[in-house]
Amino acid sequence: MSDNGVKVQRFFVADSAKEALEAAKRLNAKEIVLKAQILAGGRGKGVFSSGLKGGVHLTKDPHVVGQLAKQMIGYNLATKQTPKEGVKVNKVMVAEALDISRETYLAILMDRSCNGPVLVGSPQGGVDIEEVAASNPELIFKEEIDIIEGIKDSQAQRMAENLGFLGPLKNQAADQIKKLYNLFLKIDATQVEVNPFGETPEGQVVCFDAKINFDDNAEFRQKDIFAMDDKSENEPIENEAAKYDLKYIGLDGNIACFVNGAGLAMATCDIIFLNGGKPANFLDLGGGVKEAQVYQAFKLLTADPKVEAILVNIFGGIVNCAIIANGITKACRELELKVPLVVRLEGTNVHEAQNILSNSGLPITSAVDLEDAAKKSVASVAKK
Repeated sequence: MSDNGVKVQRFFVADSAKEALEAAKRLNAKEIVLKAQILAGGRGKGVFSSGLKGGVHLTKDPHVVGQLAKQMIGYNLATKQTPKEGVKVNKVMVAEALDISRETYLAILMDRSCNGPVLVGSPQGGVDIEEVAASNPELIFKEEIDIIEGIKDSQAQRMAENLGFLGPLKNQAADQIKKLYNLFLKIDATQVEVNPFGETPEGQVVCFDAKINFDDNAEFRQKDIFAMDDKSENEPIENEAAKYDLKYIGLDGNIACFVNGAGLAMATCDIIFLNGGKPANFLDLGGGVKEAQVYQAFKLLTADPKVEAILVNIFGGIVNCAIIANGITKACRELELKVPLVVRLEGTNVHEAQNILSNSGLPITSAVDLEDAAKKSVASVAKK
């Protein structure tokens, strides 16, 4: 953000207590804030496995930064958004602490209903924006932006005014809003959320905290950004799935889901649950699936000891059902599948695919639709 002219606090990132101490000294600030770096919210109220309480600390003494960092780095931090055992902290942020005289909320996001970017702001910042929208909807302001024309000066000025910036702060805020929008486009973001977007007693407009989401489809032209992705917090199976362009999220059930398309994958998880079962995962094959990916997907699913049945649900629009069928039969033979397998196929080359499965000689249960597939997969687990 700072590289693109957006005003943020001066900071360093450290991966050891010694580095944190040196960073605190280099800042030469009146007050320093130390933040544990994990991909979860609620850090301020979190608890470390070292016994330290709070993932965010303020101090005026650089030596205290070093002492605190010793109790953070290498230990797990548990918050309301992490697993019970917490997430290991490998890095901390050492930043200049600034006083905030007023907090507002600002976000730029892609809105399907508007066919483009939307600027969203509220003079009530530093709090959960969903709560503001529910209790005081009149305090939520929006500006639809033409992605071809870009953000207009009048839009930035109007948003700054709606956020309550007055006098010279209004122009300063409007300038920051435009720079944030330019950043949004430059990095192929789907969301840039700044909360709080605030002002200091010294008359500075600062982005104090921000969350940025990136478009996965833009990875090919945002290689530097995606190279910074820290996968150490992911489950090993999720990292393994990513190697084969598979989207995998582990759940706590026992029926594995093998689906193409995120929407269909969510629907599959839901219908398993509605029929009395529990999904073991969310797995999206995507559109351009190949036979080798099918094999690797089965390999991942069968490696999970919780899995007692597998439900394959494929709607072949872009996907060729015959490729899926060949991949399934190959995986079943080579992996010596030991759990029940229920398959529902529909779409491109479905009849050829059904013939491949029925002539395979493998114990594969076919389903006529998703409801039938869910019932059969749940029943196969209940029989055990």
